[in-house]
Amino acid sequence: MSDKQLITKDNKLISASYSLGIPEQRLIFLAIIEAREQRQLIDAKGVLQIRAKSYQEQFKVEKHTSYDALKSATSGLFDAHFEYEDIHEKTGKLARHVIRWVQKISYIDDAGMVELQFTDAVIPLITRLSKQYTEYELKQVSELQSEYSIRLYELMMQWKAVGKTNKISVDDLRRKLGVEPEQYKKMNNFKARVLDHAINQINKHTDIQAEYDQHKDGRVIAGFTFKFKVKKSKEKNASKVEKRDADNGDIFTIEGLNDKQLGRIARNPSFVADYNHMVSSTSPAGQDVKEWESEMIDRLKEDASRFNKRPIRDYLKY
Repeated sequence: MSDKQLITKDNKLISASYSLGIPEQRLIFLAIIEAREQRQLIDAKGVLQIRAKSYQEQFKVEKHTSYDALKSATSGLFDAHFEYEDIHEKTGKLARHVIRWVQKISYIDDAGMVELQFTDAVIPLITRLSKQYTEYELKQVSELQSEYSIRLYELMMQWKAVGKTNKISVDDLRRKLGVEPEQYKKMNNFKARVLDHAINQINKHTDIQAEYDQHKDGRVIAGFTFKFKVKKSKEKNASKVEKRDADNGDIFTIEGLNDKQLGRIARNPSFVADYNHMVSSTSPAGQDVKEWESEMIDRLKEDASRFNKRPIRDYLKY
C-alpha cells in the first residue's frame, strides 16, 4: 500500500445511517484502498482481497488479533446495510434507500485473507465520485477504538472547509453514528458514553481538536453542532524552530526547551550568576551537581517569564 492512504466516499455514504463495529469499518477502509490501488474499475464486479497482514500493520494489532478481526468482520459485514435519503430522479420525491454493503464475502482461514465484492449500489459511492465527496487519510482513524468516534470524525470531515457542522438533530445524529434505538436512551448516558468518549478519542488520536455545542428546545436537548480545527503540525513547528536557530532570527523561549536544554542552561555560570542576582538565590556551592541541575530545571520552568525577555539562546552557548 502507498504511504498516503486516502479514504474517499461520496457524501451520501458519509451521511448514511448504519451500525458497524470497528472490524467491519476497518475492513471497508482497506477494501476502498485496495480498490484504488488495483488501478482498475471494480464496477466490473472485481473481487477485492484484504489480507490479515495489512490489517495488522495498518491498525497496529497482534497477528492473531488481525485474523480474528477479519473473521468476525466477514459475518458482520455480510449481514449489514446502510440507509440514506435523496431525491428520486423520476418522481422528484424523497426516496429512502436501504443498501447492503457486499454481495459476496469469503474468509480463507489458512491464508488469513478476505475476498469481497461490494454490491453494485456501493461501487459508485467509492469510485465514480461526484463533486460531493469527503476524503481523509486512513491514518487519522487508525487508532480510534470506538465505532462512534470513527463515524463522528467522518461526519466532521464533511465540513472540513468551514470547521463547523450544521446543527444535527439528536435522532439524526444517533442514526448517523449507528446508535441503536435501545441504547443510551437517557441524554446523560448518550453524551458520556457516545459523544464525550468519541470527542476524547478524536482529540487524542487524529489531526483535529473538536468540541460540541448543544441546542435546546425548552429544557430538552434537541441537537448538536460540532466545531473543530486542525492541530498544528509538530513537524512544521520543529522545522520553524530549527530555521529560526539557523538564521539567528527569533528567540527561543524557555517554554520551547526540553529538560536536556534546560540542564545546559542550569550549568552555565553566566546563567547561575544572573539567576542568583535576579531572585536573590543562594549559589549552588556545596550542593550535589545533579541535585542543583534538577532543582534549577524546575525553577526555570516556574520562572520562565523572567527570562523570556532576554534571548535564552545566550545561555545555551556554553
